[in-house]
Amino acid sequence: MPFEFQPTLTGELIELRPLRAEDHDALYAVACDPLIWEQHPAKERSEVEGFRRFFDEAMASGGAFLVIDRKTGKAIGSSRYFAYDEAASEVEVGWTFLARAYWGGRYNGEMKRLMLRHAFRFVNHVVLLIAPTNIRSQRAAERIGGVHKGSRHVRGTEQYVFEITAPALEAL
Repeated sequence: MPFEFQPTLTGELIELRPLRAEDHDALYAVACDPLIWEQHPAKERSEVEGFRRFFDEAMASGGAFLVIDRKTGKAIGSSRYFAYDEAASEVEVGWTFLARAYWGGRYNGEMKRLMLRHAFRFVNHVVLLIAPTNIRSQRAAERIGGVHKGSRHVRGTEQYVFEITAPALEAL
């Protein structure tokens, strides 16, 4: 069965649905906060042109989501699946960001659990590629069962590889 990149995933706090072109402005209203990107190598995503490139890549990926707060119905961030490798039974989860009001674990934890449960219907492990300078995301990956497995040079930069397996997810 081929990997399903853009299902609608619903939890108690959030809903993830496929990103659409008309979501640009609502998502930029979240992404324009430079503190979201302070530990990320692509700090220009808080600026109009930098975010436009990010958004266009997300749309082209075919695996991007808009994250919606179920209580308010407002856009609060984004994430995506990428780099599905059937032979390796692996998919990447990344490009995740949330509005700062939603930091602290509950929302990111639910988002990743929803995405991981879906992914494990198709693959044996999920990887998160995180910049060495992005300590906040590294700690978040560890909280959801990610194990640091070394590094890869991806898209021109060094990225730490955090791997999550289904048994690690079930332990959460």
